[in-house]
Amino acid sequence: MSQASDPEGQWLLTDPVRYPESATPRVRTKRAFVLLLLTLVLPGSAQIVAGDRGLGRRALLVTFAVWLAVLAAIVIAVTNRTALVSAVTHQWWSLALIIVLLVLAVSWAILFLNTLRIIRPPLLERSMRPVVAGSLVALMVVTSGSLAYGAYLLNVSRGTFGSIFQAGPAFDPVDGRYNFLLMGGDAGEDRTGRRPDSISVISVDASSGATVTFSIPRNFQNAPFTEDSPLWQIYPDGYNCGDECIINSLYPIVAQDHADLYPESDDPGAEAMMDAAGGILGIEVQAYILVDMEGFSQVIDAMGGITIDAGGWVPITAAEIPGTNPIRHYPPSGWIAPGVQTLDGYHALWYARSREFVTDYHRIARQQCVQQAMIAQLDPATVLTRFEDLASAGADIVETDIPLDQLGSFVDLALKAKNHETRRLTIGPPDFGTAADNFVTYPVFEEIHQRVQQTLAETTGAEPAADAPVPAELQAATAVSVFKPAEPTIVPAQVTAPEITEEYLQQLATIGDVATLSTLLDNNGECSPA
Repeated sequence: MSQASDPEGQWLLTDPVRYPESATPRVRTKRAFVLLLLTLVLPGSAQIVAGDRGLGRRALLVTFAVWLAVLAAIVIAVTNRTALVSAVTHQWWSLALIIVLLVLAVSWAILFLNTLRIIRPPLLERSMRPVVAGSLVALMVVTSGSLAYGAYLLNVSRGTFGSIFQAGPAFDPVDGRYNFLLMGGDAGEDRTGRRPDSISVISVDASSGATVTFSIPRNFQNAPFTEDSPLWQIYPDGYNCGDECIINSLYPIVAQDHADLYPESDDPGAEAMMDAAGGILGIEVQAYILVDMEGFSQVIDAMGGITIDAGGWVPITAAEIPGTNPIRHYPPSGWIAPGVQTLDGYHALWYARSREFVTDYHRIARQQCVQQAMIAQLDPATVLTRFEDLASAGADIVETDIPLDQLGSFVDLALKAKNHETRRLTIGPPDFGTAADNFVTYPVFEEIHQRVQQTLAETTGAEPAADAPVPAELQAATAVSVFKPAEPTIVPAQVTAPEITEEYLQQLATIGDVATLSTLLDNNGECSPA
């Protein structure tokens, strides 16, 4: 016991942190929770004060290195977020990060187990042993479990990104914007090939993320092609063979009969649609994203549904009546009511695709609304809590030629876009002509190109041209309001109309009163994200 006679040795033997035998039960319990807290906040410090100091020093070096790395990541996120996102989405950098996270998860778990050994549970009161053990397990789940789950999510994302995006060179913005063709493909059993019934060009400002959506009706005709398109060989005057040459038929025609015109493309039909969309709008379309509409509902369900404010009733179309020409359907199998609605995948799909009793332009407006709702509601919390479902659904239904190495910059651009309200322009009614004047059959491309450029300029914050003419209708309205007294308002007599209910609409559909239904449903293109 010579060591005990040494004042310093006596202190060491009686130190309750390193030698708990000499401590009271209350101090031993307090010591146990302090050591757990040290391992949680500063991994390695518990070993320094009460255990293997060599292990503690090595663990502290790793802890400080991780803190520096996290601090550097925060600085990069503030100064160059694109670089950070690119690193996380890059195939090899993300693999390295996965390995680091797994090593840290295992190491932290080992430190907690070593801390349990230092605590020496047999010295604790019997009633406190399960409390300390439960606390240890909970802390291991929070720390090592979170790191392991982060590695798992990264691995899921690597697989998803690798299956959706392609290897290839990055492309630069055109006139300061990236232009993507977004198509909703429909390849049902009763259809020949895939037809993109939803066609939009998403134009995003490369610096601010300000976005414009240009919607092209599926029945658009006489589409020209960009000057460098190989389709000039087949359609020198544009896609103008009459009613058979509506824009959504171009995809299967090229895929089946003219795939040799795009020998380096994995999807010649999509390339042809890019050329046509670029010719219609007068801009260069650089990449495409094709979403399988039959699988679209999976993404909505993975998000937990979307919430919209619907303006009018929307029918869920029933099966076709055999032998009818033109095609007719049985009465709707259901209805989506107006007002604020949270739609699951099935109902969101029908809300976006239904056009019974109304026109394609009503459907286009609803499709734009659904797109905006998805963008608005796909927040970080939704992505993190439903990431695996979203990734699985995306890998099954999305096809694109966006290069994988450029994914990081586009993810960052998408985050910027959420700070702006998306502007919309339909290349047809109500923005161009009316349903009665057949603008989409005989489009005026000079007018389209002018409106597109004007919309893009307004979106990027450019001042409108000083000599822009004031429409004659506005001049007349202004003159009347300034120089003439207001006419008295005549309030028409109130007519009691039947209450619009699902039962009433279904009755009209059953008796075939299409005219009344068309009038009552004329507002079902009105919609906004809720």
